[in-house]
Amino acid sequence: MSSDPDFAAFAAERADALLRYGYVLSGNPHDAADLTQEALARLHGAWPRVRRKDDPEAYVRVVMARLHISVWRRRRRESLAVDPPDGAWEDQRPSDREQGLWRALAVLPRKQRAVLVLRYYEDLTDAEIARVLGIARGTVRSHASHGLARLRTVIGDTATDRSRR
Repeated sequence: MSSDPDFAAFAAERADALLRYGYVLSGNPHDAADLTQEALARLHGAWPRVRRKDDPEAYVRVVMARLHISVWRRRRRESLAVDPPDGAWEDQRPSDREQGLWRALAVLPRKQRAVLVLRYYEDLTDAEIARVLGIARGTVRSHASHGLARLRTVIGDTATDRSRR
């Protein structure tokens, strides 16, 4: 893709981690691959400027989050898959508990899920999430609150169903 060996090395080294991040954002292996590919293509165009910064991966993750959000305007419904993306993975398959969390996340609207992923997976502050998603900090807190409440309901329902078996 690039004659710049630094970009090629970065892309080769971080592609799997970025693909996993895309999967966490989108919940779909194909969308994750598309997000990763598009973000790396955009990074390639900005590489001379971005490589001088401390963390090019942060730039790519912001691009991925923004690309994911732009999909909200084009499609309103999606399905969150539990199966990992196609291809070889070094990570272990999620435990039953983690898979239950994936299923619970599937019921959340995209914006609530994105806020929770950025808060708990990326460990971003409300202000950082607001900047990445292009929404107000109050909206971030609202999405987080509603998303967590819904997760507690879904996970509680699932735990109750299992205890009855």
